[in-house]
Amino acid sequence: MRELFAVYLKGFSMGSADVVPGVSGATIALILGIYDRLIRAITTIDPRTFRSAWRLHDPAQRAALRAELERIDAGFLAALGLGIATAIVVLSRVLHTAVTEYPVPTYGFFFGLIGASAIVLYGEISRWTGRRLAVSIAGIAIAAAITGVTATGVSHGPVMVVLAGAIAVCAMILPGISGAFFLLLLGQYEFMTASLTAFVDGLLGLAGGGTAGSVVESGTVVALYLLGTVIGLFTMAHVVRRALESYRAATLAFLVSLMVGALRLPATEIATNVGSEPTATLPIAVAAGAVGVVAVLLANRYTSGLEYDDPAG
Repeated sequence: MRELFAVYLKGFSMGSADVVPGVSGATIALILGIYDRLIRAITTIDPRTFRSAWRLHDPAQRAALRAELERIDAGFLAALGLGIATAIVVLSRVLHTAVTEYPVPTYGFFFGLIGASAIVLYGEISRWTGRRLAVSIAGIAIAAAITGVTATGVSHGPVMVVLAGAIAVCAMILPGISGAFFLLLLGQYEFMTASLTAFVDGLLGLAGGGTAGSVVESGTVVALYLLGTVIGLFTMAHVVRRALESYRAATLAFLVSLMVGALRLPATEIATNVGSEPTATLPIAVAAGAVGVVAVLLANRYTSGLEYDDPAG
């Protein structure tokens, strides 16, 4: 129990990072020394091996299920996941209030985080080739185009929510890139933090005798997002992992360039909201951005001597 509680706290730290665009939960996992264990656990999960769960009345099948849970390090994943979920639930309310009521300093902070993270990650690419430069330019162009659309409004329908969950979960295996960043890129960040906040408020309201209407509406969004993360774990996360193993530098160049292109969104939000209220000034946005840069540089300082698992060498 002591070990699982320690894992829970580490998960809470990862979730606290992942709810902020530009700070990666995977980086925190790297700092805390659980990154390789996390990747091994995620990539060994195979839904087909859980067929024994349908025949738990059979002692042999129960033993098979128990062995499979031990193989995928299920206790570790459960404790870590609970910690991550707790942090996201707690901090999403704070971040939703920040982006809706104080957009200029908040997006200034995000701009600093994302920009500094991109610079640090570009430093991971030791040699630039024509292909790596080409995929970088493509990444910047794609992200800038996407954020140009999401800045003016984007669908929050079921398909988009599931897709956002599937893409965001890939950040678990990408030190330096956060799940919240992908939500920001896809125009789902404010919507998902609002939905999660409404869902938690609805549950608390039910405990006080409230109605189930708001819980069902917001809970459906949360459930769709979680469905997307499960789908992403078994599909996109494995694709990204294989791409990193086979074409690490080119894949990293593309993903980091997405961050550069996505800077268009916080810049647009700052420009749109400057002057809207007393804290919405350009100097405040710049100061908040500087805080974000310092935060990334401090995190990089503590991970500079660490390397994540790279089978490709």
